[in-house]
Amino acid sequence: MLVISCPCALGLATPVAIMVASGLGAKKGILFKTAAALETTGRVGTVVLDKTGTITEGKPQVTDVSPVQGLRPEALLSLETPSEHPLAKAVTEYAAQKGVKPMEVQNFRALPGHGVQAEINSLPALGGSMALMRGRGLLTPEWEQRGAQLAEQGKTPLYFAMGDELCGIVAVADVVKADSAAAVAEMQGMGLRVVMLTGDNQRTANAIGAQVGADEVIADVLPADKEAVVRRYAAEGLVAMVGDGINDAPALTRADVGIAIGAGADVAIDAADVVLMKGSLRDAAAAIRLSRQTVRNIHENLFWAFFYNCVGIPLAAGVWYLPFGLLLNPMFGAAAMSLSSFCVVTNALRLNLFDPYSPKHDARRKPKPSKALPAEKPVEDTPEPQTTEGETTMNKTIHIEGMMCQHCVAHVKTALEAIAGTAVEVDLESGTAKVSGASLEDAALTKAVTDAGYKVTGIEG
Repeated sequence: MLVISCPCALGLATPVAIMVASGLGAKKGILFKTAAALETTGRVGTVVLDKTGTITEGKPQVTDVSPVQGLRPEALLSLETPSEHPLAKAVTEYAAQKGVKPMEVQNFRALPGHGVQAEINSLPALGGSMALMRGRGLLTPEWEQRGAQLAEQGKTPLYFAMGDELCGIVAVADVVKADSAAAVAEMQGMGLRVVMLTGDNQRTANAIGAQVGADEVIADVLPADKEAVVRRYAAEGLVAMVGDGINDAPALTRADVGIAIGAGADVAIDAADVVLMKGSLRDAAAAIRLSRQTVRNIHENLFWAFFYNCVGIPLAAGVWYLPFGLLLNPMFGAAAMSLSSFCVVTNALRLNLFDPYSPKHDARRKPKPSKALPAEKPVEDTPEPQTTEGETTMNKTIHIEGMMCQHCVAHVKTALEAIAGTAVEVDLESGTAKVSGASLEDAALTKAVTDAGYKVTGIEG
């Protein structure tokens, strides 16, 4: 009994499989920092992908320069010279290639998530997103339409203004990596929900998301808000975050599994649990496959370890002697114990034959729909407020704190639409929700927004 019950195989079942899988991953350029990361990666249900440098090459290039008629291009290209943002570098490199001599920039200041501001020729200058220009009251319908057309082509429009007038647009595009669409398809084939996260405007983000086939696209996210988005998805189940930049570090830390692109910033690599040395998004899918296969292998090892003990120990103890006359020779007990260890180690070594890039063993099932971010309904599907004869339609404006991105907008809209007979319009920039209906009680509206995780600061109407 003492010989055959030796727990050697049980002690080898997990560490040998972890060791072999970690070595295989390292050969493929996939580095798991801990055994816990290797086991957890395969259990995630949602994968959040940063756009710039993860889905795209991270090397944006200027594609269009549209100054106001009669304005020299250098007025548009000079403002970004002191900035270190990737889009600013693209503008600066374009100016150098065209031989444009930049104008002198003074009092430069970055506006994180929005753009930059400075002074050129003693005039206040501003550059950045459509939302920034709209907030400053400089955006005209004509220029907004131009920016929307560029955004629908997958380009990022950068608006520039001097004084109190808009000067033009510089469009910048970041090329999608050749294997990004294939990687997203592989993740979906494994039953994962794939979410693209970006600070770009919604139109540009939708264009890129359509190219790669992402299940959900969350745009207009400020760098500081990425962690909050990951936290909301984590409330539904295990989440993996894939990123490469300094701004992605908090989200990588917050996710159940942080996966960093090896060519990215050092702080992102330090914050992640898994590092993809080759920078290919397909390696993220391969890491998930390898994790799943490793856990499956550990379960097989544990089965063999317990199988030998469950059969051998009763036999050695003489349980089967009286009914069947069976006894176990100590020599056979030693052989059986050694054979169980041999089976466990051999089974673990089979992982070396596993191809993490092959979808052969993927579970072909559709990803679960998001509870936190439902698909946007077409405008025509928005329910009209139902009123009976004698009732009047009420219109109220709710001021809400805590909305940080389009993900939050959809969350609030869903919560308010759950109140019967309401039509809802939520605006992120103003932090308000306009609600129409026959009978709208402030207490019910406040409760719906509060239950969704946001704060009501006032209700008008």
